[in-house]
Amino acid sequence: MVANNIHGAAVSDDTVLGSIDSDGRRDEYVIADISVDDAWLSMRADDAPTLSTWR
Repeated sequence: MVANNIHGAAVSDDTVLGSIDSDGRRDEYVIADISVDDAWLSMRADDAPTLSTWR
């Protein structure tokens, strides 16, 4: 992480994405850091927490 002195915030080159992936039988919720090889995890989409439960 690199300090951004202009805005007083930290800037990162990491890119983390979330997505629903389906194989036709069930949906998986996938979280991946696409800036690193093999940095991902998945769970059944039905088991993934919703935004309202995180608040």
